[in-house]
Formats: sequence, C-alpha cells, structure tokens
Amino acid sequence: MIIDAHTHLFPEEVRKNRSFFCRRDEGFRVIYENERARLASLEDLLRTMDRDGVEQSVICGFPWKDPVLCREGNDFLLRCWRQYPGRLIPFAGLPLRPSRIAERELERCLSLGMGGVGELAFYQQEISHRDIRRLSAILRPLSGPGIPLLLHANEPVGHDYPGKSLKDLRPIYQLLLALPEMNIILAHWGGGFFFYELMPEVARAAQRVYYDTAASPFLYRPLIYRIALKIVGPGRILFGSDYPLLPPARYFDELKGIRLSGRDQTLIKGRNAQRLLLGKTNFALGHGDHV
Repeated sequence: MIIDAHTHLFPEEVRKNRSFFCRRDEGFRVIYENERARLASLEDLLRTMDRDGVEQSVICGFPWKDPVLCREGNDFLLRCWRQYPGRLIPFAGLPLRPSRIAERELERCLSLGMGGVGELAFYQQEISHRDIRRLSAILRPLSGPGIPLLLHANEPVGHDYPGKSLKDLRPIYQLLLALPEMNIILAHWGGGFFFYELMPEVARAAQRVYYDTAASPFLYRPLIYRIALKIVGPGRILFGSDYPLLPPARYFDELKGIRLSGRDQTLIKGRNAQRLLLGKTNFALGHGDHV
C-alpha cells in the first residue's frame, strides 16, 4: 500500500477567490499570492493518486489564523473524507489563538473522525516560547491515543522561498521536550533536524518523531534518503508529496534512481504511515490548563 502522508486540498470558494483569501490571511498570501502556486481540488488529487498508484492520502488544508476559516476548512476535508473514506485521511487545521477555541475545534474534529492534526505552520515568524507553551497545552491530551501532529519545518540555511521562516531549529527541539509522548511528523525532512539525532540527547527527544519527504526534490539531493536511513533507520521516514507542489511520481523516480532496497521502499512509501495512522480516529478528549 502506498500512502501519501502530506497533501493539501482547498474548497472551490478558496480556489476561485484566491486574492480575497490572501487579504484575509497574511500567511496564506505569502504562500499562495503567486498564481503559479497551485490550489488543488479533491478531483485533482484523486486523478493524481490513480495515475501514480497511491492508495491513500493524508489531506490537509491551511493553518488559518481565523477560527471561522479553520472550521470551514476542516468541514470541507470531512466532506471529502466521507465521499472517499477508504482513500483519504483528514488532518485538522487549528487556529492557535485563542486556546479555548482551538481546543474545542480539535475535540470536534477528532470526534468526527479526523486522523491527525496539521499541517500546522508558522509561516511569518519564528516559533516563540509562548507558542510552544500554548501548542503543548492544546496538544498534550493527544499523547495517549497517539493522534499525530504534522508540523511544518524548514531548513535554516540555503535559498529562500515563500513560507521559509525558521532561522534555527531550537524551537523544534523545545517542542519535542514539551510533548515527549506525542507522535510528531516533521515535514520537509524536519528542515534537517534529523541530522542532530546523531546527538544522544536529541535522539532521545525524537524517539516518536517521523520525517516526511515533502518538497525533497526542491531541497535536497536524492542522497538524503540514504543519509536519513543511516541516522534514524527506515521505520521513521514517511513519503509525503506536498501535493499539488509535486506529484508522487517525482519522488518514486528518485527512489528508483538511488536503488533503495525493496523493504526500505515499502516502509517509506506506505508501511510506516499505515502503522502510524491505523486506528487513530473517533477519539474524544478533555483539556487541561489554558495558556
């Protein structure tokens, strides 16, 4: 089974009125103001999945700051999932402020069957200590059932691009320390965070961390697969395309080119995601302190 652990979908209203939503959310404007940045529909994704042999996809929306937009985006993903429950795994977008609204929306989404949270992102700024406290308070109840968080990360060096904001990876490490029992997927190879798992204390903090391959052909040479396998092993790497940024076939061509073993390819392309995501729905939670 091939599972794409990182895709994005938008309802027709957003796709047809891009400029309006760019005005409503600065983060959305940063990523999607350029008309060449594609906004995919459910039909677009299903056609690509069929063409490239992907059986299931995690579907995400956008981390809107406006709670109303977040709720509408989550409702759209839930409708998509109900149409194709065997092919899609919806993740919930959350407004991080105010915390009480975020907690209520998280509980609502998980009670309706969503399989994870994300992709959460801080596109315009660094992740602050206050953000870490707030996020850990909202998400700490998920540690028990293992609902995963998909978190945007970017490499702190190299070329700039829309949405690249993290100047260092210390906030990622601090968040892992704050949520030691939570399954966390760091998007885009974690911005290279996995390199630091060569440090024993970082490896201990990252035991429940998975790394997805989203945007890898734009960021790294294919050799990164072999290096990551040596550092974290084959069990914590997830194929993610960041569709519609890139189609799955682009990643599969790279995997063939570097001649990974059949076992490693099977794990990366779906077995790891199947193990992580299976049976993680229909969960209601309570919340603790507010930040």
